[in-house]
Amino acid sequence: MELRALRYFVAVAEELHFGRAAERLHIAQPAVSQQIARLERELGVRLLDRSPRRVRLTAAGHRVLDAARTTLAAAGQVEIAAKQVMTTVRIGTAAGLTARLERGIDALRERAPEFDVVLVDLPVEARLNALRQGELDLALTRGVRSVPGLTVLPTWTERLYAVVSRHHPAADRRAAGLAELAAGTLRVPAREHDPPLHDAVVRALCDTGLPARAGRPTGTLQDTIVEVGSEPSSWTVLPADQVAEIRSARVRAIPLEPAITITGSIVVAAENASSAAECAVAAFRDEAPAHRP
Repeated sequence: MELRALRYFVAVAEELHFGRAAERLHIAQPAVSQQIARLERELGVRLLDRSPRRVRLTAAGHRVLDAARTTLAAAGQVEIAAKQVMTTVRIGTAAGLTARLERGIDALRERAPEFDVVLVDLPVEARLNALRQGELDLALTRGVRSVPGLTVLPTWTERLYAVVSRHHPAADRRAAGLAELAAGTLRVPAREHDPPLHDAVVRALCDTGLPARAGRPTGTLQDTIVEVGSEPSSWTVLPADQVAEIRSARVRAIPLEPAITITGSIVVAAENASSAAECAVAAFRDEAPAHRP
């Protein structure tokens, strides 16, 4: 049984006239008559009483009309849902990922040129909760290792940079060791703002065995740059993608030596860890060795 035959039947049942139904459907009247006759043969019942002057629904026709409307409505919802899945990708993101998002979206569009992107900027915990609740299709994160109910797919690696005031003693260095910076005040992201990034930075620094003097936690990327630029004795640590978005002349970004890195990941709901997620990983991974601003 074809949906087309049900559509034709509903049109005739509502118009109670084959000619008007054909006009409404923008097809020739004989095609409507043929489809109705075929539907009646398939169902084994007469749906319409026809006479030269009038068309009436039979008792069976009334029952089939209700079922046909329900079926067509359900088919319409399926079509809408399919189009949404195919054309809309909701991505959870955060500050400091602009270039990676642009490259990743371009790569995805090479596979599916017509899809639409909705970017949702949320704190990391809200990003992960939105994934659990089906409000996002995937999320980009840094420093996330595992999350209950979600699948974490390591995708890229970013080098960490020391960011200092232009008046800092190390500001003109090509690279800086932690021993040279440890005398200053280290500003790191507040843990409640971004636990994975905070923990990853602190863990990476602790692994060097050189404890640093911690100052007030940093806030947004913009505020951090302004504050560090105004405090020659302080310094912070930022991933390469965030460093690439710094436009202030008041600070300098210096590669740490030896190099310290942080892992970026695509996170998806566990049930969506499929070939589509692997396509996202391929799109957002580094094209070459880690980007150096």
